[in-house]
Amino acid sequence: MHRDQLADFLRRRREAVRPAQVGIAEGPRRRTTGLRREEVAMLAGMSVDYVVRLEQGRSSQPSTQLLGALARALRLSDDERDHLFHLAGHRPPPAEGIAGQARAGLMRMLDLLGDTPAMVLSDLGEVLAQNRMSSLLTGDLTHFSGDRRYVVYRWFTDPAARAAHADDEQQEHSRRLVAGLRATAGRRSGDPSVAGLVDRLQAASADFRRLWAEHEVAVRRMDRKTFRHPRVGRLRMDCETLVTPDQGQELVVLTPADDEARERLELLRVLGVEEWPTATTDRPLRDGGR
Repeated sequence: MHRDQLADFLRRRREAVRPAQVGIAEGPRRRTTGLRREEVAMLAGMSVDYVVRLEQGRSSQPSTQLLGALARALRLSDDERDHLFHLAGHRPPPAEGIAGQARAGLMRMLDLLGDTPAMVLSDLGEVLAQNRMSSLLTGDLTHFSGDRRYVVYRWFTDPAARAAHADDEQQEHSRRLVAGLRATAGRRSGDPSVAGLVDRLQAASADFRRLWAEHEVAVRRMDRKTFRHPRVGRLRMDCETLVTPDQGQELVVLTPADDEARERLELLRVLGVEEWPTATTDRPLRDGGR
């Protein structure tokens, strides 16, 4: 671990990020063009004190999970992210979509979408990043661990995962999730991480076993689904999926399908954060797991 170089790199990257790039209003009294330490702490889900100690070279070795959160908060490119891991004494994550780090270009697109709900997912359905409106609509989906970090696993093993979706759409959504996983399994044939997830799902869910046996294959591009939100009710949303050229990650953009959904989404934006049930999310990372 190269503490002094890590501290300098983090400080300079923080100063280089404009608040507008991460959806923060600059305001008339702002003295710096970059981010404040407390803003980095908020974006990365850690304490301000820990950010200060990192920038002063006084911290213990940060975990890979914490480094990933910092890379997302600071909008690092793939090369910058790898450099961050090297400075902290860790091997950088692999280049494939399973790496668990949303690509810098997709993160910038999240920021540009503003009040339009959007999220970045890996090809196995792990939510790697969300913008604020996506979190307001679905809750924070980025802090799950183990198999629960995969949307398809939660869908077939946790009844709470289905509670936010209309009953009459759930079976079709199940088919689409399984067909998408089948497409990934075919593309990444022989990958033990994919095969292991499929095996564990088959052991955990009879419904998944039945659908998997039908051997349907489809890469999701566009669909429509109805969300049931605890504060604003039902929202019919169109889902557009943009896939990276190597099909390793995808950007999912949710837009209102009708005027009623548009009005309720605007109401949700005004109401702000709702505390979602603890059953649907794991505890977020704090202070590098200290």
